[in-house]
Order: sequence, then structure tokens, then C-alpha cells
Amino acid sequence: MELLIKNVNIVDSSKAFCGDVYINNGKIEDIGILNRDCEVLDGEGLYLLPSFVDLHAHFREPGYEYKEDILSGSMAAVKGGYTAVNLMGNTNPPCSYMDIVDYVLDRARRIGLVDIHQTVTITKDMLGKDIDHLKLIDERVKFISDDGKGIVNNKVMLLAMQVAKEKGITVISHAEDEEISKIDTRLSENLMTKRDIELAKFTGCSLHIAHVSTKEAMEEIATAKDKGLKITCEVTPHHIFGTSSLNYKVNPPLREREDIEALIRAIKRGYVDAIATDHAPHTKEDKEKGAMGISGIEVAFPICFTKLVLEGHITLNRLIKIMSENPARIMGLYKGKIEVGYDGDLVLVDLKKNYKIDPSSFLSKGKNNPFDGYEVYGRVVSTIKAGKVLFRGD
Repeated sequence: MELLIKNVNIVDSSKAFCGDVYINNGKIEDIGILNRDCEVLDGEGLYLLPSFVDLHAHFREPGYEYKEDILSGSMAAVKGGYTAVNLMGNTNPPCSYMDIVDYVLDRARRIGLVDIHQTVTITKDMLGKDIDHLKLIDERVKFISDDGKGIVNNKVMLLAMQVAKEKGITVISHAEDEEISKIDTRLSENLMTKRDIELAKFTGCSLHIAHVSTKEAMEEIATAKDKGLKITCEVTPHHIFGTSSLNYKVNPPLREREDIEALIRAIKRGYVDAIATDHAPHTKEDKEKGAMGISGIEVAFPICFTKLVLEGHITLNRLIKIMSENPARIMGLYKGKIEVGYDGDLVLVDLKKNYKIDPSSFLSKGKNNPFDGYEVYGRVVSTIKAGKVLFRGD
């Protein structure tokens, strides 16, 4: 399959210029001023970026398909400009076993829209105690996490990190002590962040800290990074865009203005490795019953572009670094750059197009998003995977 994208503003983390990109057999084969006898996509006036890579999403299958399934989640992803996602294991049953990994990966292959990695739970069935199942995971598993719950038992987390170190995989920390959260969610996140950093230092394992939301937790991470520890972290679009005043249920909670400012400073200083969506679709009924989460993969880029780039905090190049290049590197994917030899996974965006977020138009089954009616810039026009146009917007 061949595709030539012409007359487009080509931007990745290290460059920005006008030209053409030729994709052949799924890979970027040439960049410049080009002519080829193949399908041509005219990108005049648009920006061509590496497609986005999501380190943290929930597609709910198996078990909660009424909230989302791999098909609807994949459709939402490509509409948002994503061609690779890392799914969490808090499904039903929880993904503690390789047969569930096999099921998810097979479904993703048959659907054929996005590359999917399935995270395995740290503890068996997410019960916080048994890690014997980790002995059975194979090389397809890159991450383990009980996302949705913190590992409260110190010894269990220590032993899990030792296994992760031996297998060369990364522990994703949901930094929360649920008992402390009943008293103070900020204290809960801060304590567990510090503990997991200390355990990672002791074991030497690779640690990725999910959805950092407090200024204190980010300070702990920055200090650890300055000491050279093998730690990466992510922030979410909603934690840099919305405050607690929205009164919207998400875990960790939306924080205060000073926390948003601290997260943005950390992004500017290079301490934040990735922006991950924590896409968490729910039905209207489940949200009314108190379900935590935001359906956000379809609007992650415009939210981040509007908040971070248009407000002058970072450049578009830097945004691509943390939405494409870094998460691709952490996942071990050959994506995230517009260079010869890289996957032909790209996204065309109209950076001048402003519109209001409308959750009712989401392709995700989950319409749960508190930013309904907010005006943003940066509409995804086309999403391209391996040289094939998977999504065409208006």
C-alpha cells in the first residue's frame, strides 16, 4: 500500500517544514518534495504530525462491553489521532492471565484499527495479595498494573517490583492508598508516590507513575529523576485542563489551580514523559451512581494543544514529544517520529479550526466528559496507520 501526503506542514519533536511524505509497505520511505504514482492526500494548510500513542486507556473488554469494547474504543482512538494504546487490566475478569491477553490481542488484530498492548494486573484478580501469576506472563507483556487500585501492601509491591526487574518489564503505579483516600485524597497520592519511588530505588525496577495530579507528587518524581532513577510519569489532559470546581468524579480527583500550574511547570522542565488519556468510558447511569472516569481519547489533542501550546507554555514540537515520541519509546514502538524507516502512522490536523467539545458526537460508547461546550483548537482531519487512512473528519 502506497500513500503520498503532499503540500503539508510536517512537524515532529525535532523539525518543522513544508513538504511531502511518501509511505510504502507501512513505513515512511521518503520525505521531501516528491511525486509518486499512487494515492495522494493533499494536506495544504494542514499539519502532519506523528500519530499519538496512549500509555493509559480502558476499553473495558472483556466484561464491561456495555461501557466500551475494543471496536468502539479503537474507533474513538483513531478519531482522536491515536494508532497505539496501552490498555489497563481492570476488566471482568481482571487481566491476570495470558488467555485474556490472547483474547484482547486477537480482537485487536481482527479489528485492525490500532496497535494494542494489554497490561497484566500486578496482583491476581486485583485482590492485592497474590503475584504468582506473574511467573506465567510472556514477552508480549511490557507493563503490569492494578490501575484503579493502589497496591496497599508494601511487601506485595516490593516482590512484584523484583519480578518486574527480573523480567525487564515496567510497573505502572496507581498511587493511591484507599484507606487514606477516605480521609484525604491528596495525602493518599503523595504517600504512595513516595513509597513506590523508594521501592523502585531499592529493587532497581522500571517504574511508571500514572495520572500524576498533585504538585507534591510531581516534586517527588522530579527529585527522583534528578537522582537518575528509572522512573517515568504521565499526566492526563483533564488534570491540566479542569479544576475541582467542576465537581466531576475522576480518580485521582481534579485538583486545584496551583496543582495545574505545577504540572505545567514540570512539563516545561521535561519531568513529564507523556500525556496519557486515562480514557475511562462509562454509561450515564453508571456515572450517576458515582463511577469514576472521563471519556477523553477523542479530544485529548485539542485540549492539550489549546491549553499548552496556544497559551504559550510549550511548543508544538514539545507537545508531540510527550504525546507521540516518548510514549512510543516507552512502549517499544517504532512510531512517534516523521523519519524514514518509522511506521507510517501519522495524523493530519487543522490547528486553526476551533470548535466546541460535544460528547454526544463521540464514537466511544462513553459520553462522560465534563468539558461539554468548551471551545478548543486543533481538529483531527485524518488518521493514517501504516499508510492507510483510517479516519476522515469533516
